[in-house]
Amino acid sequence: MTADKLSNNQIRKILEQASTIAIVGLSGNWFRPSYFAAKYLIDHGYKVIPVNPNYEEILGQPCVPDLASIDEPVDVVDIFQRAEQVPGFIDGAEKLDAKVFWMQLGIVNEEAATEARNKGMTVVMDRCMKIEYARIFGGLNWSGVNTGIISSKRPRRYL
Repeated sequence: MTADKLSNNQIRKILEQASTIAIVGLSGNWFRPSYFAAKYLIDHGYKVIPVNPNYEEILGQPCVPDLASIDEPVDVVDIFQRAEQVPGFIDGAEKLDAKVFWMQLGIVNEEAATEARNKGMTVVMDRCMKIEYARIFGGLNWSGVNTGIISSKRPRRYL
């Protein structure tokens, strides 16, 4: 069981319904996991808003220094920060009316998760959006990874 206790169907629904993702801590360094994830999400039709005060632009997208600087609707706030820093982003996600508060692979903060849920957000913890997309919509199984999904026909996300 995963830290967030979400089913494959719940993750699928999040990925199907989301269109705009604010990635907090997105790095402009091509070798960082956040860069790989953001590039993959952009390549698969998502709008990514980089949230990092250290860059003006990442992957051709203009950066904002913080969540408060975003002036458009956001479906998912995706956190690439240490677990102890996660609570500092909940109010910003709430003000953006984000439906999902996503903590990346290796990040678990139960107190922050409870707070985000109490503010009406679905919380995903210890998962990578890139990996979950490939696992659920296809791609990971080609490399021999057991995706945990048995199907004779893999559904595709239509953008």
